[in-house]
Amino acid sequence: MINYYCLPLSKTFRLLFTCLICFTAFSGLAQDKTKTIGHKSRSGTTNNSFGVVQGAQVGIRMNAGHRPVELLKLSFHVDNLGKDTIPFKVNVYAMGDKLPQGDNLVKQEIKGSIIREKDPSGPLMNNQLISVDLSPYKVDVKGDILISIEFLNTIPNKSLGFSCGLLNGGTYYKKNSDTEWKKIPVVGADFNVLVKKLK
Repeated sequence: MINYYCLPLSKTFRLLFTCLICFTAFSGLAQDKTKTIGHKSRSGTTNNSFGVVQGAQVGIRMNAGHRPVELLKLSFHVDNLGKDTIPFKVNVYAMGDKLPQGDNLVKQEIKGSIIREKDPSGPLMNNQLISVDLSPYKVDVKGDILISIEFLNTIPNKSLGFSCGLLNGGTYYKKNSDTEWKKIPVVGADFNVLVKKLK
């Protein structure tokens, strides 16, 4: 135990200052353990839509950084004007120079669904925030990746509009499982992911 009354005044101040610096540093480290990657979250700014076809995918390129991170939660806004429940799964790919490459980095199937919800004080909502908990699956990545959702069913004449921003890296899509990846260069869907930095 330190008896501050026995220390000279200058040493007491130095000790308190050192403690304050250490506390600030540790607080900063704790806050820096998570970050959000991807595009800015938006609501109600739909600029593109995609058909709900089994095997079709929609996603964006994200920079996870040079050090490994663990994916915790995927979020995006979508317009769903029908009453259908639309199941999907989450895929993660490494990015090549221009397009995704290699196999899906997700080893267990991560499923989600888009369900048109009702506003507690009004009618069914058109634009919704969809979130998927990725933390149980322990998906660790680094560098440039593409995170997409893949529709699990075909709903004839059904399309979904994703909230987007302009000039933010674009949106990548596949029309079905047999087609190649394409890129819409100007408008980027507002997909974003909460990640945890790993040691």
